Amino acid sequence: MLQQLNSPVIYLICGGIVLFVAVICIVFAVRAYRAGKAIGMDTAKMKRTIIASATFAVLPSTGILLGVIALSGSLGTPWPWLRLSVIGALHYETQVAEAAAEATGAGKLSASTMTATTFSTIALLMSVCIMWGMIMAVIDCKSYNRRLFKSQRKNEAKSAEELKQEAEANAKKGGKKKLNLAGFGDIAMTAMFIGLVSAYIGSYIGTIISGNGLFTFTGDWLPLAVAVVGAAAMGVFLVLKKKFNAEWIDSFSLAGSMLIAMGAAVFMAKL
Repeated sequence: MLQQLNSPVIYLICGGIVLFVAVICIVFAVRAYRAGKAIGMDTAKMKRTIIASATFAVLPSTGILLGVIALSGSLGTPWPWLRLSVIGALHYETQVAEAAAEATGAGKLSASTMTATTFSTIALLMSVCIMWGMIMAVIDCKSYNRRLFKSQRKNEAKSAEELKQEAEANAKKGGKKKLNLAGFGDIAMTAMFIGLVSAYIGSYIGTIISGNGLFTFTGDWLPLAVAVVGAAAMGVFLVLKKKFNAEWIDSFSLAGSMLIAMGAAVFMAKL
């Protein structure tokens, strides 16, 4: 099955889509540069911005490359390459693939248990489940932006005295205030991600307890240990960012945490 997933035909299909998206990116980049020149932007500054953006995009994209490598062992190389090159996200693709594999009865995501039915289910879910962001953007993005800008203009129109009175009123009510749309979106995404992480960590703990007992350390404890190492690495990056006021660390924290966690997984697997 893995040979079929790595066949030239699959490479041609996935590569054609990736090439199309890459061409579109180049077209928009050129149009953006020309638009900048048309409104009088400094071309030297634009070129420096382009170079800086390209440079700082290299290491964060390492995380995407690691995701392609991790998924290629069970899904072949072309499909993960397509998913993570166009609109996919590393944590999303892995979770959906594992959930689909379990739902089809294949168990864990593995090349040894991969069948045509399992792969087609995984590929369908990966595609269908993530397309709704694009669809909702087409349907509702204009009205959503209109509501956001309306709220922003309303706040900008308020005087300092009015803002002070609102703050005092909120303080008297216990600090409660109406949540704006942007704030709600951030909180909802954070809550959803914490829920997903908690579900996976809970399943790892449950496997250890139900299979071998809590303190025997002979069960499938490796995923939990790797998660702890990855979380600790991310915590170190956050501390460094705060201590040295280095915002650029955000661009490297995800890839760095993944590399550290993967290295720890290799080391602990040999124990």
